[in-house]
Amino acid sequence: MLEAKKVEAVEMVISAETAGTDGQYLHEAIRLAVENVQEGLGGPFGAVIVRKGAVLARAGNRVTTANDPTAHAEVQAIRAACSKLATFQLDGCTLYASCEPCPMCFGAIYWARLDSVVFAARSEDAARYGFDDSHIYHEVRQEAGERLRAFHHVEHDESLAPFLAWEQQSGRIDY
Repeated sequence: MLEAKKVEAVEMVISAETAGTDGQYLHEAIRLAVENVQEGLGGPFGAVIVRKGAVLARAGNRVTTANDPTAHAEVQAIRAACSKLATFQLDGCTLYASCEPCPMCFGAIYWARLDSVVFAARSEDAARYGFDDSHIYHEVRQEAGERLRAFHHVEHDESLAPFLAWEQQSGRIDY
């Protein structure tokens, strides 16, 4: 059983500069991130998804408590919002994140087709606290054989079979 770690409360104040709608939703994402740390639930990240002024989803990072490297706050919020709307596309939605999204979350944001992302801390800020993802951006640009993790392309007679099956599926839902 995970024992919650006690952390001194962090006072957060909405300033005149951030008192608008974006500032309020960012404040909520930051509050979730701080709460996440204080309650021992995961890393210092929070996310909120909003559509037409309504909050669809709120989430904190759960990587370490769920033993799931994909359980980033943004991904958790995307999953919850999609579930709530019963769709895999979040057109018309904005994601508010306590920090600039990592490469995985960046990809999820594009796949979910969120209209926009508003974030507070920059990736450089996160890197100073041990959350540096710049090496992942670097790796993505490398050829498969040049990456630090082994990626091997193997020619296979059936490599296109899944795509051909998809192409022939009459009831498919394109995304």
